[in-house]
Amino acid sequence: MSLSAGLAGLFASSFASATVLPGNSEVALALVLSEWPDATSVALAVATLGNTLGGLTTYGLGRFVPQRAEPRHLPTLQRWGAPVLLLSWVPVVGDALCLGAGWLRLRPWPCAVFMAVGKGLRYAALAALV
Repeated sequence: MSLSAGLAGLFASSFASATVLPGNSEVALALVLSEWPDATSVALAVATLGNTLGGLTTYGLGRFVPQRAEPRHLPTLQRWGAPVLLLSWVPVVGDALCLGAGWLRLRPWPCAVFMAVGKGLRYAALAALV
């Protein structure tokens, strides 16, 4: 397998992992890093980009949900706003945070930045362990 194919698979897995679709981006990143250790920076960028775009997809889906009720089930997200999305990498909870941010109509650019930082730090920590 070539590096470009490995990175394409990593992107697809990272994107899927940040949506309701199943994905194993951590395993994909570890495989790419073990095969091409010199491509660590590129692999981290690809994984972070894919996972952030997946999170933004979930955010976008949240914007389509009509706001008919008071958002009393999202007090932390409502109080702290986009910075809470630093935790968007957390399994299950992160998807709910992204969806909730979209439903609350939080501004997309700060959401994207905080998602990317949180997800990037998680992948960097994983890369340090590989």
